[in-house]
Amino acid sequence: MRKFFTLMAVVFLMIALFGSASAGSGRDYINIVGSSTVYPFATVVAEQFGKSTSFKTPKIESTGSGGGLKLFCAGVGVEHPDITNASRRIKQSEFDRCAQNGVKEIIEVKIGYDGIVLANSKKAAPLKLTRKDIFLALAKDVPDPKGGEALIPNPYKTWKDVNPSLPDKAIEVLGPPPTSGTRDAFVELAMEGGAKSFTWIKAMKKKDKKAYKAICHTVREDGAYVEAGENDNLIVQKLEANPNALGIFGFSFLDQNLDKVQGSYVDAVEPTFENIAEGQYPVSRPLFFYVKKAHVNVIPGIKEYLVEFTSNKAWGPEGYLSEKGLIPMPDTERKEFHDSVNALSTLTSLK
Repeated sequence: MRKFFTLMAVVFLMIALFGSASAGSGRDYINIVGSSTVYPFATVVAEQFGKSTSFKTPKIESTGSGGGLKLFCAGVGVEHPDITNASRRIKQSEFDRCAQNGVKEIIEVKIGYDGIVLANSKKAAPLKLTRKDIFLALAKDVPDPKGGEALIPNPYKTWKDVNPSLPDKAIEVLGPPPTSGTRDAFVELAMEGGAKSFTWIKAMKKKDKKAYKAICHTVREDGAYVEAGENDNLIVQKLEANPNALGIFGFSFLDQNLDKVQGSYVDAVEPTFENIAEGQYPVSRPLFFYVKKAHVNVIPGIKEYLVEFTSNKAWGPEGYLSEKGLIPMPDTERKEFHDSVNALSTLTSLK
């Protein structure tokens, strides 16, 4: 009898949290938010999942990595997303916010790799940039061209100002907003990588990490960099209309629009599938999604969606996601995350 009452208490608690999947207050489909970079991959999996199972096709919204994690970490229950996509790993502050709001069991799924490209219209010549060029073109404050260890507001107006070998064209870059994981990864990999070419800035990392990060990660706000939202397709359209502009987005969008745009070389390496997979392209990063374990046995289809996403036919070297531009993980890494997903293992820390 005691077991019966315990079971009933659990049932009533689940109903209070989630409602019934068949009731008006419940939900009978998976709700996914997050990264615009992971969005096309998740969409393909969701469509395949909807066609090949009896479950409804998941609803996916492109909110950016930061925006998605904010929604994801807001709480447990049908009014909150089940899964959030991210083009960077969850931050400690986000992990803590999740825990504070009752989201204490999170399944981390690394899905593969992506490169961040600076692309321009095929109507113009491709650019050959260094990470130093990128930093000098886009940082808010840069080392004084006259020398010394002083910073001044970014004076560079054209690419030729930055580097005499580059075109005499105004610096105009369309890129993601601060809520985007692509923006986070870009400033860390490209801009910080370029800032380190100045030995005195590189030395600041050990002396004053906050000041160092402010120099490397703060993008100029004088019009040379234009926040173009979370819609990467819109950036591609704007590049078509303006051959002088550059756009920042994930490799998959370049791969899908090679008839319209081309990627810039970075440190003499072209952004190709092979170069990213081999670790040669310097501006590349891992991609993730996060799942609420508390939702797994309540919202129909979550387990099955995870099985589909982590199958070789999806994320394997010959899988349908690689056809969309996802760079597959090595076999051992795929097996590690596949096994972790099967066991519904959760993050205990970010170490």
